[in-house]
Amino acid sequence: MAASSWVPVQIETDFPLQNLPYGVVSRDRSDRHVVTRIGDWVLPLEALTLAGLFDDCAGLSSNQLRALFATDALNAFMASGPVVWSAIRARLTEILSDSSYRSDVEPLLVAVSDVTVHLPVAVADYVDFYSSLDHAKNVGAMFRPDSEPLTPNWRHLPIGYHGRSATIVVSGTPVIRPNGQRKAPDEERPTFGPSRRLDIEAEVGFLVGVPSALGASVPTHAFADHVFGVVLVNDWSARDLQAWEYVPLGPFLGKSFATSVSPWVVPLEALGAARVAPPHQDPPVLPYLVDESPWALDLALEVSLNDHVISRPPFATMYWTPGQQLAHLTSNGASIRTGDLFASGTVSGPERDQRGSLLELCWGGLEPISVGTGERTFLQDGDEVVIRATAQGHDGVRIGFGDVRGTIEPSPVTSGA
Repeated sequence: MAASSWVPVQIETDFPLQNLPYGVVSRDRSDRHVVTRIGDWVLPLEALTLAGLFDDCAGLSSNQLRALFATDALNAFMASGPVVWSAIRARLTEILSDSSYRSDVEPLLVAVSDVTVHLPVAVADYVDFYSSLDHAKNVGAMFRPDSEPLTPNWRHLPIGYHGRSATIVVSGTPVIRPNGQRKAPDEERPTFGPSRRLDIEAEVGFLVGVPSALGASVPTHAFADHVFGVVLVNDWSARDLQAWEYVPLGPFLGKSFATSVSPWVVPLEALGAARVAPPHQDPPVLPYLVDESPWALDLALEVSLNDHVISRPPFATMYWTPGQQLAHLTSNGASIRTGDLFASGTVSGPERDQRGSLLELCWGGLEPISVGTGERTFLQDGDEVVIRATAQGHDGVRIGFGDVRGTIEPSPVTSGA
């Protein structure tokens, strides 16, 4: 029988006892608080510390524990490492399932409807990968129709690019249509103005807790020693800006204007039951990329545009595992820091209704898709995009990530030369 909580939760909640994600919230313009979430309630972790409910947890003193949670971001807790993460999660599970704690804990619960969610982490660096075989094949077929869709290096290493941490925003933050240079094939010269081909990328992101030293690499088997948890990501993309600028150095202004993340960080420990074997890799990878204990995850994503479901990408099909991504990211000796975010790249499956970007769904603008109220290729002002995901949790219980959403607002610049 699945473990249950004395806190009332709906059966279909994304946040049962088996999840217990972390986030940062404020109430009535007060200070921000580190919290966990169960059902439609949040529980401030500093308040639990002050109440003595974390005493002797992981061998830390009350002052040490309070230092982890008396902050406006998860970074201090994330940096504490897997032993502390596991101990805090075990204690939370205990106090939220054992009714003898109810009288002490219930007064501390706050309805999620009474709080404002914030970016849960002070993001240090951001790297975005390109790890879906189906996505890479689709993009290659569109842009290189007369040649092999995959570049020669694609099956040998996880391709990625460095983004901007300063433009990572929490779910619900409006996305202003970016401006930039764009040049259509039938135009002689580039022009400057709002993107005409604004797109989405449904992704999964991983947050680093424990840093590594400069000059040291993180092996694939040490993935869970460094990565704290998982969020959903929408890597908004201006395809026309990207197409004009990316040769020869890759993504730049077409990607850097906004990246949205979900506010609830699902700990790795909550996703243990969702681990699956990754796809077979051929040719065999180099030794540093061999992942004998992969954190490949069976996550079911869902993408909605203006309340109309347009795609259900399967994360289990991703060719490169997050452990391989982290190993490659650090293979040259690059260090990682607490708060680093690395994302999977667009999640796409083999079927049309499993494609995680409009670029693929409308095949570069040639095949408009239905959104209930009409047809669409790329995003229009006023469009709202929502990405959700669920996974198998422990005890046979489904858990979720909440959602990451954003609404397109018009550019303040209407035209330019």
